Amino acid sequence: MSYAAYKMMHWPTGVDHCAAGFVTHSPSDAAAFFTATTVGPGPEGDIDSAAAASRPRRLGPSPNLVVAAANVLEVYAVRAETAAEDGGGGTQPSSTSGAVLDGISGARLELVCHYRLHGNIESMTVLSDGAENRRATIALAFKDAKITCLEFDDAIHGLRTSSMHCFEGPEWQHLKRGRESFAWGPVIKADPLGRCGAALAYGLQMIILKAAQVILSLCWSYFMSKSLHGLGNLPHDAYQLLAVPPPISGVLVICANSIHYHSQSTSCSLDLNNFSSHPDGSPEISKSNFQVELDAAKATWLSNDIVMFSSKAGEMLLLTVVYDGRVVQRLDLMKSKASVLSSAVTSIGNSFFFLGSRLGDSLLVQFSYGASKSVLQDLTNERSADIEGDLPFSKRLKRIPSDVLQDVTSVEELSFQNIIAPNSLESAQKISYIVRDALINVGPLKDFSYGLRANADPNAMGNAKQSNYELVCCSGHGKNGSLSVLQQSIRPDLITEVELPSCRGIWTVYYKSYRGQMAEDNEYHAYLIISLENRTMVLETGDDLGEVTETVDYFVQASTIAAGNLFGRRRVYGKGARVLDGSFMTQELNFTTHASESSSSEALGVACASIADPYVLLKMVDGSVQLLIGDYCTCTLSVNAPSIFISSSERIAACTLYRDRGPEPWLRKTRSDAWLSTGIAEAIDGNGTSSHDQSDIYCIICYESGKLEIFEVPSFRCVFSVENFISGEALLVDKFSQLIYEDSTKERYDCTKASLKKEAGDSIRIVELAMHRWSGQFSRPFLFGLLNDGTLLCYHAFSYEASESNVKRVPLSPQGSADHHNASDSRLRNLRFHRVSIDIASREDIPTLGRPRITTFNNVGGYEGLFLSGTRPAWVMVCRQRLRVHPQLCDGPIEAFTVLHNVNCSHGFIYVTSQGFLKICQLPSAYNYDNYWPVQKVPLHGTPHQVTYYAEQSLYPLIVSVPVVRPLNQVLSSMADQESVHHMDNDVTSTDALHKTYTVDEFEVRILELEKPGGHWETKSTIPMQLFENALTVRIVTLHNTTTKENETLLAIGTAYVLGEDVAARGRVLLFSFTKSENSQNLVTEVYSKESKGAVSAVASLQGHLLIASGPKITLNKWTGAELTAVAFYDAPLHVVSLNIVKNFVLFGDIHKSIYFLSWKEQGSQLSLLAKDFGSLDCFATEFLIDGSTLSLVASDSDKNVQIFYYAPKMVESWKGQKLLSRAEFHVGAHITKFLRLQMLPTQGLSSEKTNRFALLFGNLDGGIGCIAPIDELTFRRLQSLQRKLVDAVPHVCGLNPRSFRQFHSNGKGHRPGPDNIIDFELLAHYEMLSLDEQLDVAQQIGTTRSQILSNFSDISLGTSFL
Repeated sequence: MSYAAYKMMHWPTGVDHCAAGFVTHSPSDAAAFFTATTVGPGPEGDIDSAAAASRPRRLGPSPNLVVAAANVLEVYAVRAETAAEDGGGGTQPSSTSGAVLDGISGARLELVCHYRLHGNIESMTVLSDGAENRRATIALAFKDAKITCLEFDDAIHGLRTSSMHCFEGPEWQHLKRGRESFAWGPVIKADPLGRCGAALAYGLQMIILKAAQVILSLCWSYFMSKSLHGLGNLPHDAYQLLAVPPPISGVLVICANSIHYHSQSTSCSLDLNNFSSHPDGSPEISKSNFQVELDAAKATWLSNDIVMFSSKAGEMLLLTVVYDGRVVQRLDLMKSKASVLSSAVTSIGNSFFFLGSRLGDSLLVQFSYGASKSVLQDLTNERSADIEGDLPFSKRLKRIPSDVLQDVTSVEELSFQNIIAPNSLESAQKISYIVRDALINVGPLKDFSYGLRANADPNAMGNAKQSNYELVCCSGHGKNGSLSVLQQSIRPDLITEVELPSCRGIWTVYYKSYRGQMAEDNEYHAYLIISLENRTMVLETGDDLGEVTETVDYFVQASTIAAGNLFGRRRVYGKGARVLDGSFMTQELNFTTHASESSSSEALGVACASIADPYVLLKMVDGSVQLLIGDYCTCTLSVNAPSIFISSSERIAACTLYRDRGPEPWLRKTRSDAWLSTGIAEAIDGNGTSSHDQSDIYCIICYESGKLEIFEVPSFRCVFSVENFISGEALLVDKFSQLIYEDSTKERYDCTKASLKKEAGDSIRIVELAMHRWSGQFSRPFLFGLLNDGTLLCYHAFSYEASESNVKRVPLSPQGSADHHNASDSRLRNLRFHRVSIDIASREDIPTLGRPRITTFNNVGGYEGLFLSGTRPAWVMVCRQRLRVHPQLCDGPIEAFTVLHNVNCSHGFIYVTSQGFLKICQLPSAYNYDNYWPVQKVPLHGTPHQVTYYAEQSLYPLIVSVPVVRPLNQVLSSMADQESVHHMDNDVTSTDALHKTYTVDEFEVRILELEKPGGHWETKSTIPMQLFENALTVRIVTLHNTTTKENETLLAIGTAYVLGEDVAARGRVLLFSFTKSENSQNLVTEVYSKESKGAVSAVASLQGHLLIASGPKITLNKWTGAELTAVAFYDAPLHVVSLNIVKNFVLFGDIHKSIYFLSWKEQGSQLSLLAKDFGSLDCFATEFLIDGSTLSLVASDSDKNVQIFYYAPKMVESWKGQKLLSRAEFHVGAHITKFLRLQMLPTQGLSSEKTNRFALLFGNLDGGIGCIAPIDELTFRRLQSLQRKLVDAVPHVCGLNPRSFRQFHSNGKGHRPGPDNIIDFELLAHYEMLSLDEQLDVAQQIGTTRSQILSNFSDISLGTSFL
């Protein structure tokens, strides 16, 4: 393997930074929108603003939330639902708990836009000047000293880089003061009044950015000497400054052991514990009522005098600045609740705050002063206990699960009782909290294991076999520790299956007699219709599926094209159409061509159909279009061939109907005369439905030329058209409004350019269209287009009103006659679509007249979205207005799919595989699908460290540590030897330290099993460690028993005693065997235990022997059944962090001295060094990379790099084979803690190649999962030249350079650069988002073709589609 590809599969989820501000709308937009009395906004109201129209007034407009996780930037809008009526998005499982607080029944985060950057965000702030009519700017800081400002641009519905500042390179070298290594990146802060921003770079240089973006760089000492007001003698542990908002003003200095308030007129302090230190002669300082340490706490202001701290132990503390109108009198601190261990907190408006976390799920919390009656219930009696007393608080803590508020149903009330009542209004405050939403986080991934799923299929073959496995990961820390179970692909829970060959399509329909015409949300399906090759089956979906084909009036002698519901009834058609009421036919239609009557006596076939009550759109075999119009009164259909298509010569490639429904249909808002239509809508819409839910029907048509048009139905007036839809432009704008707004010369130039390249892109056609708007008050429609090469184009609609000045200035285009002008009034002129990236790996040629592949669903297991059938089926779920793609590989190609909701299968689905099986299934309910991969989190209430998998009984042994509070004297006596204890006792007893406690981590190995039916995890057995003994490693090893001459599978545990630096390090090796019998009391029994010098940090089995790394020595032992006998050893430099074995080769990583490559020879019983890396490297994880017969060695390090080495004794530079040579190096941008070697799957492109090819799956501390896969030289050269092209061809967000990000980071240490032999799929992913013309251009420039590049992409993603 000389070449490799780096590919992320699950992006980081641990939130590092968060901030709030009016990014997508200004405060005045939001306020105007939110006080609008009408349901719809005025003409100038911002439709996408974050405040709900129906929200109670007192809440005020809500800012956006900006979240950063490693290199991922996301902007969210906070959507609140009022208690009066539900916003409609209640289907998501992440939906809220529903308790009403301040008139809000729920709130959730909805994604506005997200970006993956070529650089990790070191610091983030939102710059805003507080003006009502201006939006805020997001400022980001990157290593070493780069600052970028981003603003939201309505025209593209995304962020645009507004300014970039770089303080690196020769001209800024003096800022480093001769240093090369810096502990952290730049820190950026904003002035509360928006006059400037300040960044601290290179540890001690302050850079001021004026709002007009004039930059001064000031040395810190110069700045201090010119300062207005300085303050000396601060405690040494001060680490954070908080500006106190007006009217109080001033600054809070936060220290680990005290808090100080300072302003020019007054100052006061508060001691938090006994460790706080003060200069002599300082006045007496008030103490807090309880002991707490505030180092590493995060803070945010809830109001102008209350600041909330989230401490390192996950407690929420509230600090009140007691102010009497003139001066600050004192500081009051009180405990509030337990929460997640946070890495960042921010207040969002005046009723929400967000706790961002790297160690647990991030939470959106609503808070309120003075709880509403519904929340308080009967909590008052408990509140009679004094708030300062710690006991009731800890009792309450024990009663609620420690994994934060999210499990608390009735909110635990907090009261603020200040002893001296200040003159402020909030004298006796009560703050109540409700967790409204959570963003899931699976980081930090410390270790993971690869095991079988609960619903695995033992008969699976080939690539489908991958769906049998899942990744069980150690994630989180402390009380947020959990086991995260991740799967890349969905394997549904099977209810029943039947063999059904040659199926063409399946549909389920509702049926209800005349009682009510509106379908309820929870109505069961009545019939299942199955279309076979030359007949149709109809089944009743009652308690069981019974065939009723003979008794119904369906047209069952031929196959069915489509079936659906019209006016509360059912219909089916093949060559003709039938309307049925239940099982009785009420009308039948046959279709003929529109030519002269005599010639068209034979009936015309329907190619495909789309149903939107009361219309049916048919596309005939000859490419013409017919519309069936239903009449609500007579419940009959009439055929209408739209005249506009009869006269046009263009052939139609795909068409669909879109039903825009809701209290306020969304597309109406984008019309240029939107303000006219909203008032009179109820009067028009009198077709029998209730006026509350209106619906408009549109017909979307794409021609073979690639032009897309949207028509109103039934008038077939064109309201939107785009010239070249299939090229996949980033933005779709109505052609007509473009003529008005833009200069038409540019258009003409584009046409000539396109015609030159027609030859290459000519074969690309659109085969299917779909447009759908899912539930939710603020949801916007998505438009999907499937191309015949397997590409899925995905667009999200948004509304953009161009400024009036543009329109007035430009004269009408020459063809803009009077009738054209009138037509423009009713066009959807403000409608735009922006392209959304969607990661679907299927590359297959789709026939133009195939059966439909896109099926939308509104409720499958509580989720909504669409299902894409075909050779590589995938679920696209819509969560928070974001598309989550989850492939389903377990059954191979899927021919047809439909939803099914009946007695036995609640919100399930049916699909037919290409092997001819019809399966009725449900989604596994234990998983959360609103994540990059479906995930199940199992709370452990302790920190997980390592996990391994025992395949024979499907058990997961896992190291967990739980913090336990112990008396201090017990801790001291067990730590030191007897003599010093004697002296200690005198000290201890003389003080009150007898009552002091100390927190110790207690370790245990839990053996967990996944229960088969429910997906519930259960602890089968626990192996406790001794006091102060830390379990460092747990592995399943196979040892050859020299007595019985048989192989035994044992559980090996390596431990270390942590007793301080005065005691020599010791450790133990423990071996356990698993009992085979089901009913035995103990699952595991100890078969061996021995103490060793040094900590046992890694164990592995090498050809039936046990390899143990204890301290700086590696020993190889043989197993007699009762004893381990050392047969060979090797002296490692300092401390071994990882051991890997292939055949008789050993690779180990040292904590400081890089990697060593050994071999074991049975003859002379010796472990000998083959080669090592002579550089210094702090290893995190190591593994072998196998490509055919080539063996490479991979190591990740503390500077977030990955290096690939190889052993080449014949090469001169290897110093006669002593030195490992570098094959490739790459900066990952995250700490990789574990590699797992998995065999790559065979694909068409790589099938002729080597079969013995392995990729490395890795997990990192940010919660990301990816892989490093070997590739052949030809593919590498092609993709590397594409990668170099894309560095310049694509505008990168924040102006970051992907090449500099991926260069090896040595952090100031000397490093000789290695070869650049890894390609970066994070950069290559931009290629698929280019428009078709640009893709063809770029491919031509590097001397290859688009289809060749895309097939390379799909080969690599298929080859690594594990799990």
